[in-house]
Order: sequence, then C-alpha cells, then structure tokens
Amino acid sequence: MSEKDKTLSIFALGGINEIGKNMYVIEYGDDLLIVDCGAKFADESLLGIDLIIPDVTYLQQNEHKIRGLIVTHGHEDHIGGIPYFLKKIQCPIYATRFTLGLIELKLREHKILRESTLVEINSKSKLEFGDINVSFFRTSHSIPDCLGIVFHTPEGNIVHTGDFKFDLTPVNDQYSDIHKMAKIGEQGVIALISESTNAERPGLTPSEKVVGTHIEDAFFNATGKIIISTFASNVNRVQQIVNATMKTNRRLALLGRSMVNIVKVARDRGYVDIPDWMLIDAREVRNLPPEKVVVLCTGSQGEPLAALSRLSTNNNRDVKVLPNDTVIFAASPIPGNEKSVSKIVDNLFQLGAKVIYGSASITGMHVSGHGYQEDLKLMLTLMKPKYFIPIHGEYRMLHLHRLLAEEVGVEEGHTFIIRNGDVVDIKNQEARQTRKIPAGDTYVDNVGDDEIGDIVLRDRKVLSEEGMLVIVVTINKQDGNRISDPDSISRGFVYARNSEELIANVNEVVKQTIDPFKEANIMGMKRAIKKEVGNFLFEQTKKKPMILPIIIAV
Repeated sequence: MSEKDKTLSIFALGGINEIGKNMYVIEYGDDLLIVDCGAKFADESLLGIDLIIPDVTYLQQNEHKIRGLIVTHGHEDHIGGIPYFLKKIQCPIYATRFTLGLIELKLREHKILRESTLVEINSKSKLEFGDINVSFFRTSHSIPDCLGIVFHTPEGNIVHTGDFKFDLTPVNDQYSDIHKMAKIGEQGVIALISESTNAERPGLTPSEKVVGTHIEDAFFNATGKIIISTFASNVNRVQQIVNATMKTNRRLALLGRSMVNIVKVARDRGYVDIPDWMLIDAREVRNLPPEKVVVLCTGSQGEPLAALSRLSTNNNRDVKVLPNDTVIFAASPIPGNEKSVSKIVDNLFQLGAKVIYGSASITGMHVSGHGYQEDLKLMLTLMKPKYFIPIHGEYRMLHLHRLLAEEVGVEEGHTFIIRNGDVVDIKNQEARQTRKIPAGDTYVDNVGDDEIGDIVLRDRKVLSEEGMLVIVVTINKQDGNRISDPDSISRGFVYARNSEELIANVNEVVKQTIDPFKEANIMGMKRAIKKEVGNFLFEQTKKKPMILPIIIAV
C-alpha cells in the first residue's frame, strides 16, 4: 500500500457509552496497535454470566496487522479480557512492571503464561511498529505505574491519556509528567483520546493523601478489631492502611483471594512496604486481642462472594465480627452497587459492629482516581488537540467532556462522540467518521473459560421468566406410530396438580400433532410439537415457556 493510500483510523471495541471493557485501536496501513483489553461485570439481567469482554471479530480478521497490545494500567476494566484475547490472537503485550505482575497472575490462572510474550515498558520507553512509533508519559491514578501513550504517525501524533488525575502530592511519589505533556502539546496533537469518567464533577480531584489522614483518625478512635475494605488494586491506599496499622501498634491480616494475590505482587515488586512482623495469617486473628488486629479485605462493592460479604453473615471460619468491632468501607459504592453494599452494612450493624460507610465526601475514606472537570480541562489545555475523542464513559459524560473541550479551545465540530465500532478516519490531517466495524459484547460464563452466545442467554431468560415444559412421547421407530400417551412435566411454568386440565389438553394437542405423521421423523415431530403446543399455551396462559419435546423411538 502506497503512503498516499494509507489512512489513520481510530476506533473502540469497548469502553464507550459504558464503564468498563476498555479496548481501543490505532490503525495505519498494515500496522495495528491495541490499547487495553478490559472486562466488565454483568448485571442481574445476564443470568449466569460473570464477565463481559469485547468482541474481537475485527481483530481476528486482521490478525496479520496486529503489532502489539499496549496496556495503560492494571485495573480489571483494562486487563480483565487479556486471557480470553490471547486464546484467540497471539501478539506481544507491553505494560509497566506492576501491571505485568497483575497480568501474569491472570495468565498463570488460565495456564497460558508460558506461551505469552510480555514486554516491560516505562514512561521513558520508545517503541517502533512499522509506520507507527510509540512513546509514553506518566500519569497519576489509583494504581501504580500508569501511562499515557503517544502514537507518532505520518498523519500526526495521537495521544491516549489512559485513566488519570492530576495528584500533586501522590502517595507513591509517581508524579504526573506535566512538563512532558506540555512538550507533547507543543509538538502538535492531531487527536486526543481522553477518559471522561468524572466529566460531571466540578473542580479538581482531591489527593489520595487526604484519605490517609482520615484512615489514621479512624484507626486511633476505633474499638475492637478493625476490618477495612477497599479495592485490592489500590496499592497506594493499601500502603496508607499499613502505615495506620503500624502507628496504632496492630497486626495486619489479609482476607480475600484478590487482596492476597495483588498485595503479594506489590510487595514482591517493591510497590508496597509491609514489615514481615506485621503480617499475620487470617487463622491467627482469633488468638490475638481484638484491639491488636486489622483485617484488610475485599468486598467494598457488596460482591456476594467477597470476603466482607462473608464476614457480614459470620460465614468465615477464621475471622468473626464481634460487637464493638469497627468496620470501614474505604471505597465509595460504584453506581449500581448501592443495594448490595446497604445489605452488608445492615448485616454488620446487626452483628453489633460500628460501621463507617457512605459517600466519600462524608467519611473522607475515598477519593477518585479519575480527573474531575478541572483535571480534564488541564489535560486538554496541555495537549491542544486539533480533534478530540472522549472515551471511557456513558453518553452524558462524553457529551459534557465535549463541552469542556470547547471551553478550552477545541473547535466546535472537531469532537467525535462515537460508539463502539465507529471509526474515525484521518487523512491529510482531516478527520471524518463515516464507517463502522463489527463491535459488541462477548459473554463469559461463570464456569470460567466458556464464551456464551446470545441464544444461550435468551434460553436462560425464558427459563427464568416463563419456565419450561418437557413432553415425553414414545413412538415405533418403524412406522412412527405412537406407542404411549404423551407425558408432560412442568418446571417453573405451572404446578401440575393445580393445572391437571391444562396438562391434559397439552397432551391432547401433542397427540393430534404427531399422529398424522406416517414415519418416524423425530426432528419433524419435535418442531411440530414446539409450534402447536407453544401456540396453544400462549392462547391459554399468555406465557411462552421453553418446550422440550423428548421423542423415544423403540
């Protein structure tokens, strides 16, 4: 392909008009680079589904172009889909030291670490991929080692911010590369791709250090055991909890698989400092005076199987919540999780615990890792992009981010609010959005590895709402004649004893449906039974249960 025929294309396979499942693509000629490969958790309407990951059909069709997957940071909504992606597409993964540690955990669990190519990068790294060169800048977020990415292309520089805020007093001393960002902006940015999570919130995001002060105050005033729950990946918060534990002369136990695993990665790689004498096994908690113990656990979002949920029902064999223990939620509920969190809080109060919970503005136990409006405007001002693509948010967030961009100088009409699959093409420094590529959701069953299609989900929905009716008939395999009367078994549809007349009528419909058959055409009989019984039941009950005909030929 000649240079004049090449187009620079930008699109998302996840992360737009949603929170989670982030995956973005930069494509120029025969070079294609992917940014992040995240997951999001399913809501209650997706029965039996644990995880939603991006549909990578387009990437499979263009696998020969893929030069690598670059990961901005280690949160689930940016790395959760990587094991499933690598089972379909082999390509090198580029990430920072801490992020690689979290990715390795996942790949080891999926038994694909050995055949995966992982490349460590940092904010000073420079990479070359055909016509695209890549450099990086450091950002502040709620997890260590976060990067923004600059794609140097023949059409100009594309900047992807990753998740960020401007924390001028970061707990881990990983300061934002503000001078480097300004220099990138001076060199010229054809398009800025920037996160929009907190585009609704005015002002600047508070520093993480503010939380540390509130945690210490709560620890000094606490009675009994302290049980504190936060995001396991928020290593900076974990360090502040460790510091408060040390100042109050307590010992620390970790509870919850992800908390144990992530803290181990953070300790091994030097991102959190926990003295050996401080850490105790959860089984030792009962042997120490309550006022000498801190339990750091998962479950701040009300997850039913997480450690805090099990503690709230006294369903943990090692740690029990006793009257006057202090329980601290060091994370605000993500929208949609409030009901689950409230249930746990109620359970904890019933056990006699003192509970510190609620919005961060009240408790002071949480600050966001995502930039508020003034942070977003500062990024736009530093980068001075010609075109702007807001990402990582629902539509209202993207819309408000566009207004912020126009406030600080992005020309009206130069912002593209796109959907997953919409392609922004840039040629001769002019951008337009006129085409789409396949994009959607892939569902992962809670078994772990199995991807579930829409048909299976539809069946689960029918079963949960309408129930099912199993119809068993025995026929002669020679001529197809019916040997026995049909037997209909209802599950979740109607209670057989109270619906004997309806079931008898169903059996009669089955007889009338299969008796005209002159041969043992089992598939044809099944189709006919489904159709006729389905129509009859809808007329009688206005319900559409799943109908499972079982025809036995003897």
